[in-house]
Amino acid sequence: MQRKSIIDKIHLLAATLFGVGYIPLCPGTASCVVGLFVFLFIKGEISFLIFTIFIVIIAFISSAKAERIFGIKDCKFIVIDDFAGMLITFLFIPKRIEFLITGFFLFRMLDMLKIPPADKIEKLPGASGVVGDDLVAGVYANIMLQLAKLALKITS
Repeated sequence: MQRKSIIDKIHLLAATLFGVGYIPLCPGTASCVVGLFVFLFIKGEISFLIFTIFIVIIAFISSAKAERIFGIKDCKFIVIDDFAGMLITFLFIPKRIEFLITGFFLFRMLDMLKIPPADKIEKLPGASGVVGDDLVAGVYANIMLQLAKLALKITS
């Protein structure tokens, strides 16, 4: 096996969310739990938005590199895509228990169902396929939460 450069190791750290991807049982779900805690930890909607944009960019860069290193399409160790999707789910959503639980399960369900265009995006090569379907699931979950927020007339 070829030695990995420091840059390769950094990409693997990012793509596996600092090793969360190596958890033997449900690593994608574990990365979503991390995303939920990050959402609770970051104060301010704009700060959370900036962090989310940063993570989405890193997800595309690192997952592409990690996929080449692992040599497996959408390798199960790559979980930054699930993390990014979970962050998108909670953009401009109140930090209330009913939204946290609903958002978590909505995203996981939508990520598994691959509702169009996520099903087509998932088949794209490289990072577009790895990350894209999770971003679609996150957008769908966020739209549903925004509608619930509007229906309940709750401000963030």
